[in-house]
This record gives sequence, C-alpha cells and structure tokens, in this order.
Amino acid sequence: MTDSSAVLLDGPWRHRFVSANGARFHVAVSAPASAPEPAPLVLLLHGIPQTWWAWRHQLPALAAAGYQAAAMDLRGTGASDKPPHGYDVPTLARDVAGVVRSLGARSAVVVGHGIGGTVAWSMPALQPAVTRAVGVLSAPHPAALHTAAVARHLLTRTTARRIALAQLPWFPERRLTRGDLVVRMLREWGAPGWPPDDVAARYRDAARVPFAAHSAMETVRWLVRSTPRVDGQRYLAAVRRPVEVPVLQVHGTADRCIPLVAAPTVVGNPHVFRAVEGAGHFVHEEAPEATTEALVQWLAGLPAPRAPGATAT
Repeated sequence: MTDSSAVLLDGPWRHRFVSANGARFHVAVSAPASAPEPAPLVLLLHGIPQTWWAWRHQLPALAAAGYQAAAMDLRGTGASDKPPHGYDVPTLARDVAGVVRSLGARSAVVVGHGIGGTVAWSMPALQPAVTRAVGVLSAPHPAALHTAAVARHLLTRTTARRIALAQLPWFPERRLTRGDLVVRMLREWGAPGWPPDDVAARYRDAARVPFAAHSAMETVRWLVRSTPRVDGQRYLAAVRRPVEVPVLQVHGTADRCIPLVAAPTVVGNPHVFRAVEGAGHFVHEEAPEATTEALVQWLAGLPAPRAPGATAT
C-alpha cells in the first residue's frame, strides 16, 4: 500500500486541503504571481485511473495566462477523503461546488477529463450557480453515452470489458492494487507508445493508496447500475436539459477508450469542438501543448465573471 502523502508531488503549485460537502479535499493550486484582484478560477477534474497530477502541464500554463488553476483529487482519490459512500455523480458535483466556494470563488470554469468530464458536463444542470463554463476532455455528454451509436462503438473497444469488470466485487480492486490493471488501462486507451514508465509508476502508486481503488470502481459501478433506478433516471433527466453555459470539448483522434463524438443537441451555444490529431484518451498528458493552447484560447473568449454583488442584465 502507498501512503496518500506520496501524491503530494512538488512543482509550480501549492497543495491545499479544503472542506466541502462534509469531506476534506486535496487541491493543487497555481495562481498568477501578482494580480490586482482575484484571478478567475479554473477547476480541473481528473479521470480514472488518475489523480490531480494529470493536470501538471496545465496548472502553471493557466496561471501564466492569468487564471487561478486548481486541480482537485476527487472524492476517494489521492489525498482527498475516502468515505464509504457518495460516489454517484450528483454527490461528486456537490463536492466540486463546495470546493469552488472553499477556494473563495463565486463561480468557476469546470474542466474535466474522462469521468471528471462527466462530472463537468453535469455541473450546469446540477450546480448551475457555481458553473461559469464547462470544458470536457475525452468525454462525450452523458446523454450521448446512452445512445445506440455510442454503445455500438464501445462494444468494439476494451472499454466495454473494463466497465464489465468493474461490476464485479473486490476483483477489479485487487487487479488495480496488486495486478497490472492501471498500466493496462493507460496503454490500452492512450495512443501507441504512451505512457512513459515514470507516468505509469505514478498512477500505479496512487491506485495503491488505501481505499482509492475501491472508490474509483464505485463511481464506475454507479454509472452502470443507477441507469434503471430512480436516482439514475432522475440524473439523466436533469442532464438532458440544454446546457446554457459555454462549452469546450477536446478529444484525441487516437482515443481508444471513448469514440470521438461531438456533443448532442442538448448542448447549446457557444459550443467549441477541438480534435487533437494523434492523441489518445489522455489528451492533456499526451499532447499537453495542443490541449493547453485550446484551453487558453477558449478561456480568453469567455465573458468576464460577474463581480460580487453584480446582477445579470
């Protein structure tokens, strides 16, 4: 097993622990060196089998562009709390909203990858008060994942096998902590030749933090098992409402986990779609320059956040 302090890696950021939604969350924050007023917050959400460290390339770049960039460990991951319950997307969205407020912001641009992208997509419907805009990497809209076209694509990939494996009790956790499942997922879903050995070792160690593997699998289990239940149907009904905030969608053309699918009609305007040539599922790590450039250009075009006390016109 690995102690959670092992994920607190040094770099051009500082590590903070904030309270939100009844739990404590680890956040790595990189902000402009000097600014006359608080910089707009960009909150970054990782996917599986990753941690906040997935955003190591974007954190300093976003700070240099004038934003307060914060990469959080989701509930159950890295150095964040790992309670026995709460791995459904609505709870994760409440976690994100609480972290935004605990970082002193009224709202944030929420950017997520993979399952973190699913949470980001859900924020305008579930937590609209804190969601200024949404960026999603390698993550079709949740409504698209329930269409026949996407389902057929998934059945031709290892993704379907991994999702099915996650439904089993304790076995996938053992494969993550004592086997090679972490490295297999990274290699199967990334472009050929990715990841480097040091990156694979980081995520393999993070999966061995006590209860982290179980927490990750619980989120995948909820996404599948909730579909016919009342809570799942309520969630899907909520996210099928039109997205009213600006959206950036980035997807690698060599993604072997999720098919390259633009968002369905539930996404309103403005919606920007960027395909990164040759990048796999982990596009922000495999092609950090292209991903960061797309993020910074999109962020620069967003309406300025409202000042405290301002009212909509």
